[in-house]
Amino acid sequence: QVQLVESGGGLVQAGGSLRLSCAASGRTFSIRTMGWFRQAAGKEREFVAAINWSPGTTYYADSVKGRFTISRDNVKNTVSLQMNSLKPEDTAVYYCAADNSNYRDYATMARSPEYDYWGQGTQVTVSS
Repeated sequence: QVQLVESGGGLVQAGGSLRLSCAASGRTFSIRTMGWFRQAAGKEREFVAAINWSPGTTYYADSVKGRFTISRDNVKNTVSLQMNSLKPEDTAVYYCAADNSNYRDYATMARSPEYDYWGQGTQVTVSS
């Protein structure tokens, strides 16, 4: 099993930045893909960004491309999401996800049912 714990959420003004982190523990050696999803109040969970272990390709939703950056630290077993130029529409609970498969296409990366492990989520609120 893999456990995921997110941190770094909070309240920020529009145009500001936040950095989310996801720490993995347990059978971390089995992880091959990690990603971030978000869910705003009253809406479905949506894909934000993901990264695979080989070759470390990153994928982004169009809504965050150019503003968010996902990165990983294999030694620390963490994945981070640097969020810049935040907008009120970025307000949501952000979830970290992981899977044992090394996904290599956007369609699969962006499907939440593909991920076996999930964190509890961290709230991000962007005020206008």
